[in-house]
Amino acid sequence: MSEHPSRGRWPALAVVCAGMLMVILDGSITTVALPAIQNDLHIGRAGLAWVVDAYVIAFGGLLLLAGRLGDLLGRRRVYLAGIAAFTAASVLCGLAAGPATLIAARFLQGVGGAMASAVGLGMVVGLFPEPADRAKAFGAVGFTGAAGASLGQVLGGVLTQGLGWHWIFFINLPIGAAALAAGLRLLPRDRAAGAAGGVDLPGAVLVTGGLMLGVYTIVEGGPHGWAPAAAALALLAGFVLRQTSAAAPLLPLRILARRTTALANLVQVLLLAAMFGFQVLVALYLQNVQHYGPLATGLAMLPAALTIGAVSLLVAARAIGRLGERRTLLLGLALLTAGLALLLRLPAGRFHYAADLLPTMLLGAGFGLAATALTALGMADARPEDAGLLSGVLNTTQQVGAALGVAVLTALAGDAGDAVGGFHLAFGVGAALLLAAFLLATALPARTTPVPEAAEPPVPVAN
Repeated sequence: MSEHPSRGRWPALAVVCAGMLMVILDGSITTVALPAIQNDLHIGRAGLAWVVDAYVIAFGGLLLLAGRLGDLLGRRRVYLAGIAAFTAASVLCGLAAGPATLIAARFLQGVGGAMASAVGLGMVVGLFPEPADRAKAFGAVGFTGAAGASLGQVLGGVLTQGLGWHWIFFINLPIGAAALAAGLRLLPRDRAAGAAGGVDLPGAVLVTGGLMLGVYTIVEGGPHGWAPAAAALALLAGFVLRQTSAAAPLLPLRILARRTTALANLVQVLLLAAMFGFQVLVALYLQNVQHYGPLATGLAMLPAALTIGAVSLLVAARAIGRLGERRTLLLGLALLTAGLALLLRLPAGRFHYAADLLPTMLLGAGFGLAATALTALGMADARPEDAGLLSGVLNTTQQVGAALGVAVLTALAGDAGDAVGGFHLAFGVGAALLLAAFLLATALPARTTPVPEAAEPPVPVAN
């Protein structure tokens, strides 16, 4: 992709970001509509959980395989196929008249989302080989994530209350159709490694099955969770053994031996565990303790998303240019740790949003710095032949971290209605996870890209 003319890179990036926006938007918008879906389709609590879990299991389980297929078959081809599958599945979700159809369509959405997301960062690496431009591009990706989260929180309430829950899925149709049409025209064709050397199908079955069972264990849990957990570990162990002998391994183990790649992914697990858990816990606190409605909750959390988006787009690339990736990451993690620590004083009674919650929302700026720096670090060792795979690995650890954080921190918070003790414990553990991430990040290299020659880092170019 690096052969694509410079003037065409930013429109191509806009196409990639549009697809990512649709996938991220769907994640936050669906959560808001779950009560309406439950009432309309008469789904029990277990069935309602599967509306979320079917998507997460397919998405998290297929990311690694999708990333590798992007390297073998072409990232453009896999990305466009993913967008088409996600859009079609969204329409099926919106048309669903019963729980079984909706859950099956959500699984298909997860498949499409995995295909598009797994190769997205690899496409960015190919489009922007220059360090300064790549940092700006990763900032745009971070802004897209924040925009999707903030739009989803508010738009989910508006669409559900005004038009019905079906429209939270139908909204993906114009976005997906536009991304697909623009992608066919603007995304450059990339050189694929080809599958002539053979695809490691046994390895694909082992890792996909292991990841799906692992994600299932995290999101479902329960007293018998040890059985799928043991099966997941056995499959993943078999996958690792398979990679040592396969002629064309799905995941060359040399990738995991790279210190920067390994540490960046470990830090990301801890970061996402804390921050996704934080997002769910704040929503639960506002609704269960302070009796906010869904729309009011989304508006209360909007400053964090807007701050993260602004920092990702306007500040992160400059910070990386001046400080390097590690210092930028450490600064972001420090701000986030302070923000979660402030939540230890959330009251059970009288609540003042400006004093009790807004400071933490604004310290969320740290996520814009940390996420952009982590993306640059995680993709720093990417070679043309394995950029899609590294993208898939980075997205996989993101999903594993998010699922772990939501499962563990919400369990710590408990189901105690308006009690705040559990929330304080969960926020304290979240802050500890971020502190552990900070300590791990100190072992990362100070800078993976050279300092730009310009006295002032370039201003991000509009998409």
